[in-house]
Amino acid sequence: MFVKIHNTKLIKENFKKVFNVVTNLTFNCFFIIYGNKIFSLIYINKVCNVNTNLLLKIADEFGTPTYVYDSEKIKSQYLRLKNAFKRVKDLQINYAVKASSNISILRFLNNLGSGIDAVSIQEVKLALSCGFKADKIIYTPNGVSIKEIEDVSSLGVKINIDNLSILEEFGNKNSGIDVCVRINPHILAGGNSKISVGHIDSKFGISIHQTPHLLRIIKNTNIKVNGIHMHTGSDILDTSVFLQASEILFDLASKLDYLEFIDFGSGFKVPYYHGDSETNIEELGDKLSQRFNEFCSVYGRDLKLIFEPGKYIISEAGVFLCRVNSIKQTTSTVFAQVDSGFNHLIRPMMYGANHSIENISNQKDVERYYSVVGYICETDTFATNIKLKNVSTDDILCFKNAGAYCFSMSSNYNSRYKPAEVMLINNTYKLIRERERFENLLINQIDIFN
Repeated sequence: MFVKIHNTKLIKENFKKVFNVVTNLTFNCFFIIYGNKIFSLIYINKVCNVNTNLLLKIADEFGTPTYVYDSEKIKSQYLRLKNAFKRVKDLQINYAVKASSNISILRFLNNLGSGIDAVSIQEVKLALSCGFKADKIIYTPNGVSIKEIEDVSSLGVKINIDNLSILEEFGNKNSGIDVCVRINPHILAGGNSKISVGHIDSKFGISIHQTPHLLRIIKNTNIKVNGIHMHTGSDILDTSVFLQASEILFDLASKLDYLEFIDFGSGFKVPYYHGDSETNIEELGDKLSQRFNEFCSVYGRDLKLIFEPGKYIISEAGVFLCRVNSIKQTTSTVFAQVDSGFNHLIRPMMYGANHSIENISNQKDVERYYSVVGYICETDTFATNIKLKNVSTDDILCFKNAGAYCFSMSSNYNSRYKPAEVMLINNTYKLIRERERFENLLINQIDIFN
């Protein structure tokens, strides 16, 4: 039996007393289970759990292109990860700022209890300005100067170093400051070569094969290493990758006397389209929690377990709204040309990323094949020959999974303005970043001929 319903809160309240209601956010549906049988399926007419009429209203009020973030989805992802590792006594979730650095998103996560993973001094300062305590921020740079590391250290945050020469230089000058070291376990993982960072030729981390050298530097500089860290890549589906890498970290940790935490990075895969796979967080939580607790028992004290998710927290919470400028038909292709481009959403062109697209202005018409392209003056393709409900000029297209590494990687290429950002919160919506104007393009420029 299929029942279409819009009030998900009502259905959960009515059924949860009698049935086991399991929410599957990937497919936007509820399975109502009695015993071992699924006896009903309720389809929710929503995009990213947001009513499409509300998205159309936002597009009308703030214009397009516009990013929209659902705070409830951010919260549910954060809590899901915490709950998966509830057996760990001391767990800290550090949001990776680079995924999306809007200050309203940062403040919302701070209120949830999140910490911060920062990769630049600017991200550290953003986090501090949003109320995060210094001891809940870890700074994990790559290829930066010793001066930047020392400047960040003076702010009181945790320092993570992934270079032996930098570690030795920092240790000789700052022997009284605790540091974390980033290890490269040489485990190839990730959904794309550009986001796989644990391989042997990676610029990230101190090779696990350099452990003897690392231990000599620690001894000779008297530096105190209070944490070890790894990050093998992004879009990791196989939980055995984390378990395999954890054994490498545990082996190194057993050689260090003053550890306070182990940071396992992140890279959890999220679903990008209907039926796509995702990391089984609950399975990982069960297996890794048990192994982590066993290690702490052998080590002689409880350590903090840290993760640093970015995409996992916010990717599914975001959608990107564009307006169709025109429909162009060639001898072989029908193009839906939108008022955006890879200057706003670079992931399809840079990573070959798949962002599901829906025509939310027309959800009842027949489906046709379109290639969705942008207005940038070079090849600028979001999707090729995908099915969309019949598209017309001025229709609003909604790109899903647009929360992470989308606005944060946007630019002013072709002298285009960066889009607006909106957050859904407390049953309403708020503008959290204004659309740029012409004046923004001139900021910091100096006209030497005027």
